[in-house]
Amino acid sequence: MRYFRLYILLFLMIPFSIFAEDGSQLWLRFPAKNGISADKIISKGNNPTLNIAKKELMNHWQGQEIELRTDKSLKNLKGGYTIKSVQNKLVISAEKEIGLLYGVYHILRLQQTKSALANLNITEKPSYDVRILNHWDNLDGTIERGYAGHSLWKWEDLPNTISPRYEEYARANASIGINATVLNNVNASPNMLRKDYLEKVKALADIFRPYGIKVYLSVNFSSPKVLGGLENSDPLNKEVQKWWKDKASEIYKLIPDFGGFLVKANSEGQPGPQDYGRTHADGANMMADVLKPYGGIVMWRAFVYSPSKEDRAKQAYLEFVPLDGKFRDNVIIQIKNGPVDFQPREAFNPLFGALKKTSEMVEFQITQEYLGFSNHLVYLAPLFKETLDSDTYADGKGSTIAKITDGTLRPAKLTAISAVANIGEDKNWTGHHFAQANWYAFGRLAWNHNLSSEQIADEWIKMTFTDNEKFINPVKEMMLTSRETAVDYMMPLGLHHIFAGGHHYGPEPWGDYKGGRPDWSPVYYHQANAKGIGFDRTKTGSNAVSQYFPPLNDIYGNIKTTPENLILWFHHVPWDYQMKNGKTFWEELSYKYDTGVKNVREYQKVWEKVQPYLDEERFQHIQSRLKIQAKDAVWWKDACLLYFQTYSKMPIPYDIERPVHELEDLKKIKLNMGHHN
Repeated sequence: MRYFRLYILLFLMIPFSIFAEDGSQLWLRFPAKNGISADKIISKGNNPTLNIAKKELMNHWQGQEIELRTDKSLKNLKGGYTIKSVQNKLVISAEKEIGLLYGVYHILRLQQTKSALANLNITEKPSYDVRILNHWDNLDGTIERGYAGHSLWKWEDLPNTISPRYEEYARANASIGINATVLNNVNASPNMLRKDYLEKVKALADIFRPYGIKVYLSVNFSSPKVLGGLENSDPLNKEVQKWWKDKASEIYKLIPDFGGFLVKANSEGQPGPQDYGRTHADGANMMADVLKPYGGIVMWRAFVYSPSKEDRAKQAYLEFVPLDGKFRDNVIIQIKNGPVDFQPREAFNPLFGALKKTSEMVEFQITQEYLGFSNHLVYLAPLFKETLDSDTYADGKGSTIAKITDGTLRPAKLTAISAVANIGEDKNWTGHHFAQANWYAFGRLAWNHNLSSEQIADEWIKMTFTDNEKFINPVKEMMLTSRETAVDYMMPLGLHHIFAGGHHYGPEPWGDYKGGRPDWSPVYYHQANAKGIGFDRTKTGSNAVSQYFPPLNDIYGNIKTTPENLILWFHHVPWDYQMKNGKTFWEELSYKYDTGVKNVREYQKVWEKVQPYLDEERFQHIQSRLKIQAKDAVWWKDACLLYFQTYSKMPIPYDIERPVHELEDLKKIKLNMGHHN
């Protein structure tokens, strides 16, 4: 009998340990099932969200008695909450139940990170009203730029079969304050708006609602013509307007709190209002008008570029600035952080602040399309912070992108921030255990953009791995330097878009797609020749510098004052140009690539040293990924230096590790990683 009991005990332990260390729990590794008793939780009312908050406390909270209070006078906190120590209990107060749930996750985070829990007096108000993930998931289960397996959404099984992961997804988002999701790809299928698909969307919306998450959809501008059989989809056509009005009514009958539409129009071949000689404002306003009675919004993407002789980096500004003030107040222009396309480093998008009378929101990319997919460890909080803290000077000094988009400098009816998700059906959600940190970091910064990259990394490590300082300190240092390291081994000093075509994984600086679109060719961006390298965006070149407010236009327009980490973004730099440290530009470029390689090798050493402090499964998974990253870093370094050397005709500095590849061999590498669309 004793052996039988032991067998049962071991049997019960096995699934839990597998579940615990496959990464599926994300950062939600709270003490299991031994929280406080129900009689230690004081609350009024019975509401699905409140019930979740109480359940989380009963399962995981190990502190004192708690009171959960709704208080209408806290409306000014916009979904935020207060946490106060009152005598022998904690009181969490919020205007609505969702604020109470956020407050519960806050104290569980404090408990998990072993922070002080005495004499709390916390007030939290989110930086943005709408904190939204954009899923680029297709109806066939594939994900554009997805590196963690197939889509979480099982459209064929919905609405009847519900995966348990839908609620787990909602819980993970609520725990970091994300309150909205776009379920489908911006390259949208019109079928998303079919009645049978809307029924499936309703099933997801019902699961997400108690966690405070509103559902949005990407819509295809041609839907009235494709689905409705209309002659066209001209936004000024009365029949088209009626079709959208009827569709909105149908959606809101099913999902009364539906958030609205995300639209990619007249970009990369997607249909849009310009097909009918209309403007982006005509298209956005037509949709905004039908959503207005229900409180819905339109997020209209500014990622537009068409084949043109104009510098690709200038196009969004050129198309949208003339329309400033012509958009309805429930339209927000969604702007990528940089003017080209989610590069490892870009100058910030000059459209931020340029629209004086139109709401603007940032679009980041969590999925690492241009940062080594789910193979490379690249912690993105520093990239997000770099953008949010950039000063546009639009309303004078201190006009950061954060303050322009969060309502501080320009009071907006609604503020929002978005990011393209990296979530798939992989057990660990994101393909790389460290990629979970980027989902986490986006949520935390969307809630409070004043948090530092270091604070977020510290929280995430303690919640995901361990609170042992011998693990935390070296791993945090690795995370905090990893984005700069990736820039160094891929595209230092303002280089951009020299990726292999289509999949954007490896280097292809020689890529010249003759006959195709020039702005899809790496040579278009680096402009290397015998004299030097870089894209001249000054007055002598494309004059993209003129799109920035003073004094930035002059700072970026002068090679001496341009920050050196963006020098090739704005200037064609001679190979022998003297950098601030006295090296020639060619030497500096060579040393940057070498530093990138050395740093990844250092990460391998750091990871091996911390092995005793974590489980074997995750240790090995990350160890194998770091091996790939180290090989890839050498691939990038060799490909770029050997290729650019054919123009510079200068030796690679002799104290740098010699290339291990031949340029001609590197040119033959062809990865089959899916198509571009």
